[in-house]
Amino acid sequence: MNKNYMVSLIAVIVLFLIAYVGTQQGAGLQIIFGIVVPYLAVALFIVGFARRVIGWSRSAVPFRITTTCGQQPSLPWFKQAKIDNPSTTFGVIVRMFLEIVCFRSLFRNTRMKLMGGTKMTHQLELFLWIGALAFHYAFFAVVVRHLRFFTEPVPFFVTLTEQVDAFMRIEVLYDVVQAGLPGVFLSGLVLLAATFYLFLRRIFIPQVRYISLANDFFPLFLIMGIALSGIFMRYFTKVDIVAIKELTMGLATFRPTIPDGVSGLFFAHMFLVSILLAYFPFSKLMHLGGVFLSPTRNMTANSRQVRHVNPWNYPVKVHTYEEYEDDFREKMVEAGLPVDKMPEEQA
Repeated sequence: MNKNYMVSLIAVIVLFLIAYVGTQQGAGLQIIFGIVVPYLAVALFIVGFARRVIGWSRSAVPFRITTTCGQQPSLPWFKQAKIDNPSTTFGVIVRMFLEIVCFRSLFRNTRMKLMGGTKMTHQLELFLWIGALAFHYAFFAVVVRHLRFFTEPVPFFVTLTEQVDAFMRIEVLYDVVQAGLPGVFLSGLVLLAATFYLFLRRIFIPQVRYISLANDFFPLFLIMGIALSGIFMRYFTKVDIVAIKELTMGLATFRPTIPDGVSGLFFAHMFLVSILLAYFPFSKLMHLGGVFLSPTRNMTANSRQVRHVNPWNYPVKVHTYEEYEDDFREKMVEAGLPVDKMPEEQA
């Protein structure tokens, strides 16, 4: 059994139980888990995110170090790969857009595999690309939907996202009384399935399992815990939506309050979200901000058109070829080496 993922799984379960037990009627820690922890988590997220981004923006990048998958502009009869090897700002924008929206580089990713024990093959990892797309878009939809709890009136794009997300509505008849069950939000189910798939990859693919650490499993289990608790609250148990809205609006308007009727399950759900926010800037999840500042993606590849000189180079006395030939011309001629100027032309 992989101890890395077991440590992360146990940590998430313990965190969930701490919040759930601590917010029961006898414990009375609702203020801690409902007000103090969320504010601290948001503050850590904002400060940590800004600190990482500012640090990256100040990093010295004197040379063009773009990663490319095609022909750079060269001689006229060579066709340039204008997206894979952009030499203009517009080309960089197109490549960045495709990278951020479609995960283009991940789509092109291949995995080496031995066939028959001797033949090396390269296979596209389409399932990884599909799983990553499903995970990120589902996560984005879930975040947008939850803005309903922090805004009043609710913005139109939040309502639109909910309508698109909950196009499946289940209605069941119990004898004569028609009981309408809540609309099924696909984003929550897809998020849970995609996260579980990414976890299984780290378990069953030997190469990925070998490089997987506890901090790779921890955010996956956190997100699974958030998704599971959210799904359970929506479909399997009763929660006071009005009280939850009052609590979240109080946090958003800096008038925090703990209304009656908020269940311990919701406090545990919000505690896991807070842990994810606080953990975010210090983890690999920061590729959310790093992708925009990656010099391998956001720079033009025009090293054949423009000479890039390191601005931090100190002055160096160079010995040019002309000076070298002036110093050793006679010896070069004696050795039969070609020279630009013959000794008699020197005068």
